[in-house]
Amino acid sequence: MAAQPALGVPIQERYLALDVLRGLTIALMIVVNTPGSWSSMYAPFMHADWHGFTITDLVFPTFLFVVGNAMSFSMKKMEKMGQGVFLKKVLKRTALIFLIGWGLNAFPFYDYSAENGYTMINWADVRLLGVLQRIALCYMLASFILYYMGKTGAIVYSIAALLGYWGIMYYFGDSSDPYSLEGNAALKLDLWLIGAKNMYMGEGIAFEPEGILSTFPSVVNVIAGYLAGKLIQQIGNNFKTVKNLLFWAIGLIVVCLIWDMAFPINKKIWTSSYVLLTVGLDLIVLALLIMVIEIWKKKSWTYPLEVFGRNPLILYVLSGVVITLFYAIRIGNQTLKGIIYENAFTSWLAPKDASFLFSIAYMLLIWLIGLWMDKKKIYIKV
Repeated sequence: MAAQPALGVPIQERYLALDVLRGLTIALMIVVNTPGSWSSMYAPFMHADWHGFTITDLVFPTFLFVVGNAMSFSMKKMEKMGQGVFLKKVLKRTALIFLIGWGLNAFPFYDYSAENGYTMINWADVRLLGVLQRIALCYMLASFILYYMGKTGAIVYSIAALLGYWGIMYYFGDSSDPYSLEGNAALKLDLWLIGAKNMYMGEGIAFEPEGILSTFPSVVNVIAGYLAGKLIQQIGNNFKTVKNLLFWAIGLIVVCLIWDMAFPINKKIWTSSYVLLTVGLDLIVLALLIMVIEIWKKKSWTYPLEVFGRNPLILYVLSGVVITLFYAIRIGNQTLKGIIYENAFTSWLAPKDASFLFSIAYMLLIWLIGLWMDKKKIYIKV
């Protein structure tokens, strides 16, 4: 095992506040992704139906933000690499993360129905994109931008991508409602390039929330994390850093709220106003963590989150694998997940309480795996 976590940084170069933010993000991703029942959930743990925002809508962009944080360390070495070595490293990592995500979409590689029993999946029908695939593509694009264009170029890209995405979505979407589920330009491009059978079906129609066009503004979340990480390294863990982070956070949120009137905040099509809002909120959270952990030296509570932060990608992958196995393993006519949920949760709790407590218990199960890995000094690098 490599002594470095996936998309992370060497332990000796870590800032604790960044590690805690990384761990908090993974913990929340697991909680919101694995409720006991998708039909019984508290509103804050559900994504906004379309336009709008919930705290759950902050989780995924924060993952991209912390990928950028890690890059603020790793790019120091990558900037010194020759072009060939750099491209090989980035493309290999991108391909590996993308393929893991595609494999997770197909796992456990068979379908079950009462009529036909177990049948092997058709790989041609597997959803192509997803969370890990977006992380892979955003990591690749951000790496290219930072390597070839530098920090100034990354800022120029960010402004151009957010404005350009707005223009494309407006001019190529349906004239009656360019930002609707059925009429947005991102959907049209995905249907043309990917095809309906390889897209997400959770919205009632073929629609890819991690689609091709919306990947370009999501790269800005990674770049923002990179810039925040560089700022912390340059100024240090002090009040000046906190003030800078809060200044930029407030500015971005103000611009977001103005832009929302023309280009609504929307996670599922990753609108430009949504990017500014999530980056602004991430900067506030990071500033608070620096204040508490680095300035006030309140560190006794951080270790549980550090456990997630030291093996972020592999623990996220495991969270998807284990819950899928819970559904795949059948005892009689019930899944293992159904048996556990019915006997340990719904038998004595109200539906929403049972669903929420299951997600917390499942997150703690993955945390125990992470704890074991940390105690054994196992840090898996992808």
